[in-house]
Amino acid sequence: MYFSINKLFSRLKMAKADGSYLKEIDRIEKQDLIILDDFGLQSLDNLKRQDFMEIIEDRHGKRSTIIASQLPVSAWHEVIAEQTIADAILDRMVHNSLRIDLKGESMRRKKADQKIN
Repeated sequence: MYFSINKLFSRLKMAKADGSYLKEIDRIEKQDLIILDDFGLQSLDNLKRQDFMEIIEDRHGKRSTIIASQLPVSAWHEVIAEQTIADAILDRMVHNSLRIDLKGESMRRKKADQKIN
């Protein structure tokens, strides 16, 4: 299952409003793999922090989660924006993870350049 992180948070907000939040969280938890893209484009407010913590906690040690971000992990505390919750989330994510740091030019830029030429 793939989510842009901001769309995921919007989806969860709507699920809270219509009463389907627990069902949606349960569905996310049961996926063998979720991909959360564009993490860190915006700081997390309290509701987003709690949702993110719940997702990471539910999946920790059970299922795979890929988080894609333009930011280095060292900047994630600032994005999560609350020290205690950031520590809890990163403790669950970083210690049992495989990190892949990509270097080089943006693939989107390369494709755009190819179309122009």
